[in-house]
Amino acid sequence: VQLQASGGGLAQAGGSLRLSCAASRRTTISNNGMGWFRQAPGKEREFVASIGWRGGRENYSDNVQGRFTVSRDNIKNTVYLQMNSLKPEDTAVYYCAVSRFAYAGRSVGDYAYWGQGTQVTVSS
Repeated sequence: VQLQASGGGLAQAGGSLRLSCAASRRTTISNNGMGWFRQAPGKEREFVASIGWRGGRENYSDNVQGRFTVSRDNIKNTVYLQMNSLKPEDTAVYYCAVSRFAYAGRSVGDYAYWGQGTQVTVSS
């Protein structure tokens, strides 16, 4: 499974960005939960959000709850992360990942495939 993440960039604090993660045409992610993680320099990769295989069963870290929204379009084979009210501490490389299961957990070990990451930088 190949995943292509996009939509990262530079935003001001309080601004918004929308990340996309598209699976390659030869594969389908419609039977799997999907997750977003992030990794800041010098820190471990941390869970951000996840969504079940049919949508729903959304799960968010406390750091982004109420500001970020995860969604998916199984026809387009794509998962999204809408990020609002961005903060400088949201600065990181963001990764999408395919869960081993129909529903996605918070642990890195729950995920089988990872995208290459997209940089998000939030200025104060």
